[in-house]
Amino acid sequence: MSKGVLLVNLGSPDSTDPKDVKKYLDEFLMDERVIDLPYVLRALLVKGIILNTRPKKSAEAYSKIWWDEGSPLIVLSERLQDKIDSFTSVPIALAMRYGSMTIENGLEELHQKGVDEVLLIPLYPQFAMATVETIVVLAEKIRAEKYPQMSFTQMPPFYNHPDYIRVLSESIKESLEGKEYEHLLFSYHGVPKRHIRKSDITNGHCKMDGKCCATPSPAHQFCYSHQCKEVTRLVGEYLELEEGTYSTTFQSRLGFDPWLTPYTDRTIEKMGLGGTKKLAIATPAFVSDCLETLEEIAMEGEEIFHEVGGKEFHVIPCLNDREDWVKVLSRWIDEWAMQPVEATV
Repeated sequence: MSKGVLLVNLGSPDSTDPKDVKKYLDEFLMDERVIDLPYVLRALLVKGIILNTRPKKSAEAYSKIWWDEGSPLIVLSERLQDKIDSFTSVPIALAMRYGSMTIENGLEELHQKGVDEVLLIPLYPQFAMATVETIVVLAEKIRAEKYPQMSFTQMPPFYNHPDYIRVLSESIKESLEGKEYEHLLFSYHGVPKRHIRKSDITNGHCKMDGKCCATPSPAHQFCYSHQCKEVTRLVGEYLELEEGTYSTTFQSRLGFDPWLTPYTDRTIEKMGLGGTKKLAIATPAFVSDCLETLEEIAMEGEEIFHEVGGKEFHVIPCLNDREDWVKVLSRWIDEWAMQPVEATV
């Protein structure tokens, strides 16, 4: 069998035109694993309300961070792909869960190269219904319908892999070298609390009571909340951070349902009002800088901090195409490529 790799990231509108943003948001928000309501209710919410108001605002936000080469997330993902390709001996394709760089196109690219065993790499450190699960489900659907001769091996979430923790920690250390800060905030993309309960394979461990994430359980294999907090804990240990000088928050909530807390924006405001003058923020739910890091955190977050008296606001870049991150991913790929064939989905 011939092996190849499909990297999959979130996706992006084709441009900052509100029409392109609306098309992208329609696909994204109508995903039943993003907004997990029955179809009729989801359609009423997304097509009847959100898509009538949000595209223009989102288009303005994208315009603030858009690069000459295009969407930062796409450009950075392509750079990552190119660098990995130069380090590995197997074909590397890139796809997005949403937008025009489809998973189907990525699989077709590998198929044209004779690949029939694919290592599927969702570019998310932590598991979530709205990220890893939706990628795997869609990829398997396409494989079964159009590429039945292919087999998949899925790379599991790597949130606690020592290599990932080392690279993430070193990136934070380098970004803050020579800078003073009073607190390091780890901001992760939020999800509704019901997503955590739905992913609980024990059907009872996840109570979101502040204790279950720290209590060992098989549920942690699919618990986004635990995995985010574990990244914070492991990086704190690696960097020997003092207790109380760093914490975990969640950003980008949508709607009125209960989401994971504490919220990043409110925490930034609270810390500024509480006298914190120098704040640093890392965003380890993302491996590539995107709208949520470049606009929501680096622009909106900084504005909130300054409005309440904060002075210095340091945003740590995502791993993007750092050389050490490229080498880690390349090594993981090579280790898989040298293994005997054993397909899993």
